[in-house]
Amino acid sequence: MADSKVFSLEGKGLKLDTAQDIEPHIAPLIAMDDVEEVRFLGNTLGVGACERLGEVLATKKTLKSANFADLFTGRLLNEIPAGISHILTSVLNHPKLTTINLNDNAFGLNTQAPLVAFLSSHVPLQHLYLNNNGLGPHAGILVADALSELHAKKEAARKEGKEVPDLETVICGRNRLENGSMAAWARAYSLHKNIKEIKMVQNGIRQEGISRLLSEGLNHASQLRILDLQDNTFTIMGARALAKVVPTWAELQELGVGDSLLSAKGSLLLAAALALEKNKKLETLRLQYNDIKSEGVRALANAAKVALPALKRIELNGNKFTEDDDAILKLQELLEERKEQFAGDIIIEDEWGVDSLSDLEEEESEEEEEESEEEEEEKEKEEEVEEKADKLIKDAEVAQEEPVPQRKDAEVDDLAKKLESTQL
Repeated sequence: MADSKVFSLEGKGLKLDTAQDIEPHIAPLIAMDDVEEVRFLGNTLGVGACERLGEVLATKKTLKSANFADLFTGRLLNEIPAGISHILTSVLNHPKLTTINLNDNAFGLNTQAPLVAFLSSHVPLQHLYLNNNGLGPHAGILVADALSELHAKKEAARKEGKEVPDLETVICGRNRLENGSMAAWARAYSLHKNIKEIKMVQNGIRQEGISRLLSEGLNHASQLRILDLQDNTFTIMGARALAKVVPTWAELQELGVGDSLLSAKGSLLLAAALALEKNKKLETLRLQYNDIKSEGVRALANAAKVALPALKRIELNGNKFTEDDDAILKLQELLEERKEQFAGDIIIEDEWGVDSLSDLEEEESEEEEEESEEEEEEKEKEEEVEEKADKLIKDAEVAQEEPVPQRKDAEVDDLAKKLESTQL
């Protein structure tokens, strides 16, 4: 049964250009007095449709969550600022609207203004989803600065005696934020100290930017529960910064630094930091494709046993060890024992275990596959040679039996050479 407080056009693939186009689709929304969530993702709206939608949304003061992801596919670049402005302006003063999803919309330097204006002013904002928006470092700076300004307005509202939620979630991956915007992001996170979830994957951030983000921003995030910085670049510089700040995250439940060039030495630094017994709530550790060697796995296994009592899952695929490494076996045994003793009502298998297919094994697998292909090709060639040889022999036998004139010596010699060359 559908939730009576949710209005959704999710995934319908509608192309709505004008107010007249969207009107029949939002008629049910117009009739809802206590709507709490709207979902428009997966449609494409023109400026006229956005303006009419904004007029309707402006009347829905009970809204708590709004999903405006992927609204402008196929639209001209100059349509996006006006369209998103109509929508965001309409909900700017909604006191209960804490969650905004704007994933998969193009907010580059030329289209960021309405977004920045909203983020800097919407005091109730608690959960922000801004993934795959093509920001780039310059627009990234503007967004981060807007969040810093938002903090100031939240504090001002609190001084006036208003109840204001903390900014708890920022999902901002695949946005090419790069090193250039990390000072601004570090500043924003240093202000929003009670943030709980941050995901900034695949942003082209190199070790200098990662170090700044961790050392000048996230070192203040004492309430952090989920951090995902996968598919950026750490190296030993970023690993040192991570190792220094990890013990300050007592509430941390999930840490993702996979595919980040953490390095063999970096994994030892992280393991040593985790062994300090400051992360007793950590449940999931993602460390795949980081050049971690057997020594690093052993250090992580020791940390898991002694200092990480809540650890349920560790991802180590694509590193430099073998699957039958003693430390991997110990990790598997440890987590299996914990799963058996788990006090929860339901066990979700995907939340448990060790993913440990290593690069060494992948290389061996690829070599075996190549060898197998070579053997198959060789076998096919041998079969072709045998078939040709059989045909030549049969032709020769037939030729011998037929009452025809004796072949010239040259032809016989040539056939003999062919037969000889096909003998295996």
